[in-house]
Amino acid sequence: MTDTTERDERATGQETDQERRARLRARRMAAHRSARRVFARFAFHKTLRERLAELDAAEGVHDLDELSDVYGDGVVEALEAKVAGLLGTEAAAFFPTGTMAQQVALRCWAGRTGNPTVALHALSHPEVHERNAFSEVGGLRPVRLTDEPRLPTAAEVRDFEEPFGALMLELPLRDAGFVLPSWEELTEVVEAARERDAVVHFDGARLWESTVHLGRSLEEIAGLADSVYVSFYKSLEGLGGAALAGPKELVEESKTWRHRYGGQVFQQFPTALSALAGLERELPRLPEYVAHARVVAAALREGFAAAGVPWARVYPEVPHTHDFQVWLPYEADILMEASVRTAEETGVFLFAAAWSRGGPGLAMTEVCVRSPGLEWTAEDVKTAVTDFVARLPEEGGGR
Repeated sequence: MTDTTERDERATGQETDQERRARLRARRMAAHRSARRVFARFAFHKTLRERLAELDAAEGVHDLDELSDVYGDGVVEALEAKVAGLLGTEAAAFFPTGTMAQQVALRCWAGRTGNPTVALHALSHPEVHERNAFSEVGGLRPVRLTDEPRLPTAAEVRDFEEPFGALMLELPLRDAGFVLPSWEELTEVVEAARERDAVVHFDGARLWESTVHLGRSLEEIAGLADSVYVSFYKSLEGLGGAALAGPKELVEESKTWRHRYGGQVFQQFPTALSALAGLERELPRLPEYVAHARVVAAALREGFAAAGVPWARVYPEVPHTHDFQVWLPYEADILMEASVRTAEETGVFLFAAAWSRGGPGLAMTEVCVRSPGLEWTAEDVKTAVTDFVARLPEEGGGR
């Protein structure tokens, strides 16, 4: 669309798609803040004042009378030691982003193995969300083991047609539905990589909540890999940041590359302090969130069946973590409008995340269960489904 056309449409009162989506997003954010019932209230939806108040209330997690950090000492070192202890690794290094942490980790491993090829899933974060950073910035060559909505199998790793120096596994695999393998499947995949003399790196952005499905401790899970990256803002509600954990020599080298990549930030105390608070307060609650996500998922399935929606899917059927996908036979814009309008009119926000198009007349959203979600009973969920479906069009979308 040309600038002239856009101006003409505004002059005649017509709204462009971009303007309509921006308005709908603003309504969605406002409805989420005012809703009396939601599954999650994410930290990044809060105001600056609210976030600053959270830092001020972090008295119990670190000495607030200590001098602030300078280039990674103080509270940042305390966070690194905490993460290494939780994961059972020799050391850990703080990074401003997970994108940087993983590029650095795999670049360091490529130097050790002599092979810059990284085997990963087609839906893994570097392939989908990082603008080809592995190859454009890191000098790495990603190869895709599979594009199926599951983790790669041991056979796919063992039988892949070319050599690779590192295997990267995203645990859980977010874009496939926050899915995890079983513990047995995971150990077999790692063993298959070892048979090929490849190192194993875990993209553990959401590793913290994977212990329930895998049935193992964080230390046991991390112990399978040669290195692990973890995030501080996704499930732990930190301001941002990540850590790379593994052998001391690798971590020390990663700090050199962190500096070269521009990640040697002068002061990081707000982010580090919020991460320590998340480890103290949110980490112990994650198994409870996972358990209740399974209650919510079952109630959603039953609610859509009772409401007469001809095709609806919760994936995975039994969530592997406290996040999962919901698929419905409507266009994304229709579902987003119905979601927001239901929240505005009832004060209950069933689907607060954006809907994305999955095909003609098919869309998907993510459901994330956190502390506020524990207040929902199965009957609450079913009632909310009834209210939501009542605001969907009678025609279109297969109804």
